[in-house]
Amino acid sequence: MRKKENIASFTADEIDAKLAAGESRTDWAKADALSEAEIERLADEDEGPMPDGWEKTVIIGLPPGKDAIKLRIDRDVLEWFRQTGKGYQTRMNAVLRAFVKSRQSDASERLGNT
Repeated sequence: MRKKENIASFTADEIDAKLAAGESRTDWAKADALSEAEIERLADEDEGPMPDGWEKTVIIGLPPGKDAIKLRIDRDVLEWFRQTGKGYQTRMNAVLRAFVKSRQSDASERLGNT
């Protein structure tokens, strides 16, 4: 495998030192001058608008750890997720998590624990 030329590794302390020394390629004056509406417009251009209810998906704190498993997935389902690009496994996990949460909510409602 070829080494990627433009990847650099730094410790958290090295990053803190670079930031403290003012080493940044970000034009902070330009960033600070953007209005909230302009920031939203640029974000929508990059990623598309946020779906309704996105804030309910925020996880406060560290997410649970992950386990590597072997899982058999239908080819057409796997291909669809792969076509969505980098991070498709994370999106598959998010779909499974949403399913689990919906079932947990259903069970909680049946037990009267809303």
